[in-house]
Amino acid sequence: MVAPDDPLCSRANRRDFSRLALPTESIDGMTDFGDSRDVLVSLDPAWATLVARVGPCTLVPDRSRSPHESLVRAVAHQQVHARAAAAILGRLEALTPGRFPGPDDLLDRDPIELRSCGFSARKVETLRSLARATLEGLVPTLDEADGLDDETLIARLMTLPGIGRWTVEMWLIFSLGRPDVFPLDDLAIREGVRHFYGLDRVPVRRELARLAEPWRPHRTAASWYLWRFDRG
Repeated sequence: MVAPDDPLCSRANRRDFSRLALPTESIDGMTDFGDSRDVLVSLDPAWATLVARVGPCTLVPDRSRSPHESLVRAVAHQQVHARAAAAILGRLEALTPGRFPGPDDLLDRDPIELRSCGFSARKVETLRSLARATLEGLVPTLDEADGLDDETLIARLMTLPGIGRWTVEMWLIFSLGRPDVFPLDDLAIREGVRHFYGLDRVPVRRELARLAEPWRPHRTAASWYLWRFDRG
C-alpha cells in the first residue's frame, strides 16, 4: 500500500523527471548507467524495444546539493504537480536570496512564513523536523551517505514525519546515483510495467517486486526507462 506521506509520480511528473537527465558523462565513483542499459537490452526483446524507443540512459545524478536540500525539494514535490512544486520552491528560495535555505533558516522562520510559500501545515512540520534532524546528524552528509547502504538510509530517514520511502528513493536515484533502486510505490512505474508486459491491471507491490527481480542490480536504469515508457 502506498504510504500516505509519499508523493506519487503522475504521468505529468514523469515528464518532469526527464528534465533531470543530462548528457551522460563520467563521474568519479558513480554508476555508469550506459552499462545498465546494455544489460537491460540483453535481457529480452521487450527491453531492447523500449531502450531503442527511448534512447540512451542519460541519467546523471546531481551531487551538488546537500542531502538536506535534496530532501526539502522532494518534500515540496509530494502530492503536487511538478510546476506547482517549482513555484513553491521559488518562493522558499526567495527567503534567502542567493542560496538555498539551510536548516537554521527553516527553524528561524515563523511557520506561517513557510506556509505562505505554499507548503501545507503538515509539510512545514516535515521541513522543520528535517532541519532539526540535519543539525543533529540524523540526516547524513554526502560522505556519510556514501558509506551506508540503501535500506539503512531509507530506514533512518523514514523515522522523520512526512518522509516516506519514495522520498528517500528519489534522493538515492537522483542525488546519490545508487544503481539498484526500484520505487515499488511509484504509480508511473507501476503503469509502465503494466504496459511493458501488456497486463490487464496495474500490478500490486508484491507482483511488481517479483517482475523486477531479473533486472537486479540495474533497477535504477530500469526505473528511468519505465518513467519514459510512453515516450518516443
